[in-house]
Amino acid sequence: MAARNIEVILRADIEGLGQKYDIVRVRPGYAWNYLLPQGLAELATDGAKRHLAAHLRQIANKLAQEKAAAEQLAASMSSLRLQLPMLAGKEGRLFGAVTPQHIVNALSEHGYTIERRQVHFPVPIRALGDYIVQIRLHREVIVNVPLEVVPAEKGAS
Repeated sequence: MAARNIEVILRADIEGLGQKYDIVRVRPGYAWNYLLPQGLAELATDGAKRHLAAHLRQIANKLAQEKAAAEQLAASMSSLRLQLPMLAGKEGRLFGAVTPQHIVNALSEHGYTIERRQVHFPVPIRALGDYIVQIRLHREVIVNVPLEVVPAEKGAS
């Protein structure tokens, strides 16, 4: 007999599961062994659901401000074009792959501070060329940033 799913309230955005403050059903092992100990969720008891509803009413304005700030940042990033030098072989294949940390470092050179978890690649980047990188600034605000992967200069690190 399979165990029944349990309801939890997410305390953080979790890729493929839900957004912060969502009530989701998960398998008990996932909840008890990962989500709850990591502080990523809490059990969705009746009291916790009532508290969440009151809390959401209080923070609705804050969430609207966060979205507005994300939209403003997206507008300033919309004209950005990143160029990333990477070591590559003669055929244009990279030695390794472009990682979210590469994008975070490139954006910081332009004065933007984001986290690695906000960077998403529609396709893995393992060759020189032009790509589009998604930066998720908010659950409803995603900006596509053009990325040109170019060969690194000899002797550069």
